[in-house]
Amino acid sequence: MNEQVSDQTVRLAIRTGKVTLRLILRALAAWHRNHQRKKDVNRMAKDTLHGKQSVKELVGQGQGVSSMEIGNSGIRDFKKIANKYGVDFAIVKDKDVDPPKYTVFFKARDADAITQVLKKYAAKQTKRKKAAEKERPSILQKLKKFKEKVASMPRKDKEKRKEMER
Repeated sequence: MNEQVSDQTVRLAIRTGKVTLRLILRALAAWHRNHQRKKDVNRMAKDTLHGKQSVKELVGQGQGVSSMEIGNSGIRDFKKIANKYGVDFAIVKDKDVDPPKYTVFFKARDADAITQVLKKYAAKQTKRKKAAEKERPSILQKLKKFKEKVASMPRKDKEKRKEMER
């Protein structure tokens, strides 16, 4: 009787072991399929990247690349406008020059969009320069002038007299 019970116990352990191994193999296969699916989705997403990219990614898309230099004053404005128009671009900083120069690389097929971006960018830069050229008087200087005026005004001294009445 003991032998029979021990045999059944051993068989049960073997069956559950096989089932567990099968389940682990199935789970690994499902994970592998899911991982491959995610890789494919990420690969497709990389192919459809828009906006700021590295030069390597831009050239890797195989659609031809053009470049131009821009000043260092309004790179943030350029990024905003280029992202608004959906232009793929890469910005490279040239550190060898004393005021650093920035070169913008963009896809050749985006030439029409980049001309619009450059028009908007130039308009924004000229507007900013005009605002900087316009001389506004300092508030501290105005305050100083008003202080001087107040100090130069005559003050009325109040006379206090006490008279004794009987």
